[in-house]
Amino acid sequence: MELIQENPDLSAYLAADEAVDHHHPLVRATAARLARDAEDSYVYARLAFEFVRDTIPHSQDVGDPRVTWRASDVLEQGTGICYAKAHALAALLRAEDIPTALCYQRFAHDEGAGYALHGLVAVRFNGAWHRQDPRGNKPGVDARFSLDGERLAFLPDAETGELDYPGLYAAPHPAVLAALQTAQDRPHLWRTLPASL
Repeated sequence: MELIQENPDLSAYLAADEAVDHHHPLVRATAARLARDAEDSYVYARLAFEFVRDTIPHSQDVGDPRVTWRASDVLEQGTGICYAKAHALAALLRAEDIPTALCYQRFAHDEGAGYALHGLVAVRFNGAWHRQDPRGNKPGVDARFSLDGERLAFLPDAETGELDYPGLYAAPHPAVLAALQTAQDRPHLWRTLPASL
């Protein structure tokens, strides 16, 4: 699948915004701590990915009712669903001048009764975009940082209507942001996840 930049200006994928708030002191401090152990930007990107994947539990997996959506809140509270974790990883990568996009997939949800969007990121290295999924591993899910073929958490089943969206967004999709910001708690969010872009 060919990934498509929503914004032709690459600098848009380095910008801070309300959700990807990489100017926040906590994001900056976390990025600086991770960067100390990285000899180059590729190693930093892998360390940031593994930090978000492994140290911030996916709130659905662990039954955490809190809803986070700002990168700084994800880092502070140590929880988030896929969208929030993608915002946190994007912020950490952009803090170190690595162009990072937000991207989405659609999967069957609610025991197959409908669909829900899944959020991940794409990083730009060597003139190409590479999707990465920091949602967190669990039995049956083994996502890894890779610039040599995708190692995502899930693969869509086209026969059931699941799909990869090719768009690379500089900011969170409005439907995703609205769902996160209006959710009373994670169980409520789980019932109101956007079904498509």
